[in-house]
Amino acid sequence: MLPRQHDAVTREVRLPPLSLPGTLHIPENASGLVIFAHGSGSSRLSPRNRAVAEALNESGFATLLFDLLTPAEEDANHRAKVFDIPLLAERLVHAVHWTRDQQDLRRLPIGLFGASTGAAAALVVAAKLGDSVAAVVSRGGRPDLAGDALRAVRSPTLLIVGGADYGVIELNEAAFAELRCPKDLIVIPDATHLFPEEGALQQVIRHTETWFQRHFPVEPSAGRDQE
Repeated sequence: MLPRQHDAVTREVRLPPLSLPGTLHIPENASGLVIFAHGSGSSRLSPRNRAVAEALNESGFATLLFDLLTPAEEDANHRAKVFDIPLLAERLVHAVHWTRDQQDLRRLPIGLFGASTGAAAALVVAAKLGDSVAAVVSRGGRPDLAGDALRAVRSPTLLIVGGADYGVIELNEAAFAELRCPKDLIVIPDATHLFPEEGALQQVIRHTETWFQRHFPVEPSAGRDQE
């Protein structure tokens, strides 16, 4: 029996082919699924991404947070893996394909939420999977690391960056200019890279919810097979 709280399902999962650990949360009558791509060696336990995920759950979105790297790859001696965008993108593709095999997820539209280097991986995956990705959001990301894939992205993409995150702002602006999809760039005033300032993360959450609500297709009972 799956644990249920407030008409929702939460379960710990293992994603193939490396059995990477993840946390899946599915509200009742979910309107879409947001898969998180962490970056810079962060994990599914990132307090910032968990806060975003919990807010999305309250708004009716299912969420999947998982580790893109194995414990050995997260070790300080293997820090290069953090910037291996093709590797991170490959892991994210496997996660997307896994969700399509799950009875309670397969009909939900998919959004990708990337932070730091995870944002580049999310954009590479969006370029690769095309219409399979309904929308993308980058939080304090490095979308510039997606390189040539930026021009191939067709999924509506929102870049969110802190107004005091100097250097990263310019990288986001350069990536934004390369995108050929429906897009927006939002700068949170006075916020730094991790958005710890009062109210900053709440602004990230509000813009993220609005973006996915706007760009996810509306399909009644999309996430539930009818009996």
